[in-house]
Amino acid sequence: MTAMAGNFEIGGQVLRPGEGRLVELPVVSLYTNTPVSLPVRVLHGREPGPTLFVSAALHGDEIIGVEIIRRLLLQRGLRQLRGTLLAVPVVNTLAFLHQSRYLPDRRDLNRSFPGSDKGSLAARLAKLFLREIVGRSQYGVDLHTGAIHRPNLPHIRGDLANPQTLRLAQAFGAPLLLNSTPRSGTLREYTTEHGIPVLLYEAGEALRFDEMAIRTGVRGLLNVMSALDMLPAARAATRLPEPVIARSSSWVRAAASGVLRVQVALGEQVRKGEVLGVIGDPFGGPETPVLASAHGVVVGSTALPLVYEGDALFHVARFDAPETAAGVARNIVAARRALKRARRSQPRVV
Repeated sequence: MTAMAGNFEIGGQVLRPGEGRLVELPVVSLYTNTPVSLPVRVLHGREPGPTLFVSAALHGDEIIGVEIIRRLLLQRGLRQLRGTLLAVPVVNTLAFLHQSRYLPDRRDLNRSFPGSDKGSLAARLAKLFLREIVGRSQYGVDLHTGAIHRPNLPHIRGDLANPQTLRLAQAFGAPLLLNSTPRSGTLREYTTEHGIPVLLYEAGEALRFDEMAIRTGVRGLLNVMSALDMLPAARAATRLPEPVIARSSSWVRAAASGVLRVQVALGEQVRKGEVLGVIGDPFGGPETPVLASAHGVVVGSTALPLVYEGDALFHVARFDAPETAAGVARNIVAARRALKRARRSQPRVV
């Protein structure tokens, strides 16, 4: 006989096995006394299993993750869920409403962890998120994009020294994994220090949708849930290629101000000394080449041609051997094919 899961409590509400509910966690009131909450879609499976949180829009203008979670919640396979899914498509509600990266007090929520019950608005929201969401979870996936005018290649960042994080990162199926040290005050710094395996999915650009990035994200989440035995193997998403691991990355910056002509694409392999772009003088003066500082793959770049000296232009995941970097390009092609074949299995975009 299959064991039944116990009740699940969050925000003072109790969910029985097999129950799903939208739980509103109070955050703050507007000047008009209108309440603002942190909405969480809770799916509590009939059978026991781990608790996984999936979050998006810690930065309010990073909207791709909102769509990824929306499509995830439409998946029929979730009827077979084991354990509990905490889906938080909009963590930073106030910033999301203003299509802004920051809260109204200009603080960055993802530099405010672990937060405080008595601190700023950002600190209080960070503390609430840790207490109600992270504190109830054994695993997590946090969805992000690049900044405005800075699209990112779909990839996973995480503490790959943690065997569980590495296993889930490989299961996700993004073309590239980047082992990176989290910045101070970020959600990932907190979870890394506390040994909670959390993946950070980076893809696309702020305030823009990218269909490949969205589909990769949905498929990746289903793959992670399958790897955690939260979904039956038969319900798991199409597996994507084995990812390539980069151990470090760096930005290539502008050596001069001017108008940038980009000569490489996201996901493209580059070699040390290769010309990534050329900065021109709008009045016909000398041109300045932008050179790769290492072998690697372009995982982020500026989409705005107007640059100042010192601007970050190209984010390169670094590899010691050029042939390793070439594997990322092959993965991207294979991933596009796999996602195209699997397109019919996803719900219609409505």
